[in-house]
Amino acid sequence: MTDAMLGGMPRERLTSVNWVDLGPFLALAALLVVGFLINPDFLALNNLTNVATRSAFVAIIAVGATFVIASGGLDLSVGSMAAFVAGVMILFMNGVAPHLGTYAIPAGMLVVVAASALCGLANGAITTVGRIEPFIVTLGTMGIFRALITYLSDGGTIPIDRSLRDAYRPVYFGDVLGVPVPILISLAVATAGAFLLYRTKFGRRCVAVGANADVARYSGISVARIRTLAFVIQGVCVGIAAICYVPRLGAATPTTGVLWELQVITAVVIGGTALRGGRGHIWGTIAGAVILEFIANLMVLSDFVSEYLVAAVQGAIIIVAMLVQRLSK
Repeated sequence: MTDAMLGGMPRERLTSVNWVDLGPFLALAALLVVGFLINPDFLALNNLTNVATRSAFVAIIAVGATFVIASGGLDLSVGSMAAFVAGVMILFMNGVAPHLGTYAIPAGMLVVVAASALCGLANGAITTVGRIEPFIVTLGTMGIFRALITYLSDGGTIPIDRSLRDAYRPVYFGDVLGVPVPILISLAVATAGAFLLYRTKFGRRCVAVGANADVARYSGISVARIRTLAFVIQGVCVGIAAICYVPRLGAATPTTGVLWELQVITAVVIGGTALRGGRGHIWGTIAGAVILEFIANLMVLSDFVSEYLVAAVQGAIIIVAMLVQRLSK
């Protein structure tokens, strides 16, 4: 072994630092410091736990969005899809509760994951088979899903049956060894997503398709299949997020999930995933989702910017993140 090698790896690779991958975590650390300087209560354990719990929904959906974006796609329907499948789950649970009792809850969870997977499959199939830009397809399904939940709720709310509320509450309000359940679920989803993206052929092919679809196709990769599966994964993640979100308010409404697509895309982009495709960063996505919620929380705790401008700040963040990606390229 030569001096230029260490453990079979070039020395320069060992000493080099990937600042693109580290960026989201450095930004998160800087945000924690700034937040503490502005308001010491920002780093209170209770506040940190609440913020991380609220970020779980976007983080879970953003894991699925990482696959879609890394493969060269985009899904604008995730917020509307979450509202629609949450309404479907609640209607199903309410319908079978007199017969199954509290077993209606796990049955409803299976239904919502299946329904969201089918929604993702529809987005993927229309995009690939119809050869339509995913931006256009998901813009259309965004309106369809939002209209469906409005129809199902008759413009109002779809509440969970009273007999199920207490049994379902721990999914959001419960904890395991002091760690809230939504945080544990989001970490489990991220771990599974990281394994799938980094350690499997599908993950490598997903990135290859996003980097250059023509080269991937000439290499024998089914571009349509990979992109369709990415949308299905996105759908499953939306279903899991809906499972966590429903017990928070105990109902689904036409306004459920509004602007989640903006938060999801922003979390993915500031997490290091290239919006043009070809690179995915699961743990950066999780950090991005937490950063967004921390910023919103800091706006509430401070008087610098009105909390009503949260969406404006998030929109500005994604623009800045895209400029950074363009300059780094």
